[in-house]
Amino acid sequence: MRRASAEEAFAAPLPEAEALWYDTDRWPAWVDGLSRVAMLEGDWPQPGASVTWVSNPAGRGRVVERVVSYEPTVGQTLEVEDDSIRGRQRVAFAGLDGGVRVELALEYELKARSIVTPLIDLLFIRRAMAASLDSTLARFGAELDGGSRA
Repeated sequence: MRRASAEEAFAAPLPEAEALWYDTDRWPAWVDGLSRVAMLEGDWPQPGASVTWVSNPAGRGRVVERVVSYEPTVGQTLEVEDDSIRGRQRVAFAGLDGGVRVELALEYELKARSIVTPLIDLLFIRRAMAASLDSTLARFGAELDGGSRA
């Protein structure tokens, strides 16, 4: 599996950050590429629950996220799948003096594979994944605290 990750610190209390992260109604404001949440099943953010969302026209298409594990104030692990990838995404929260650190990591494999897949992933896909995670966290921070960072 390949891995992309991003991390940011925000000047907001951990409980506030966690509440925003799990509020699927607010995801369109900050999840990179998300146009709308199409379906929520189960007791989100608890294990077994899932969210299906649809991307913007040039994006990932239909994305399904299923909760594998969840620990309040610590984080959540999801199985993630769209037309191109399948993998695991993890969000982790850590309280800081006067704020919170949020780490977002995606371990993924490409569904379509060829002899050049590792090179294409190294040069293009992993960078795009990391940029998307960075964008998500930047927009999350703007939604969380108006852009003031810890």
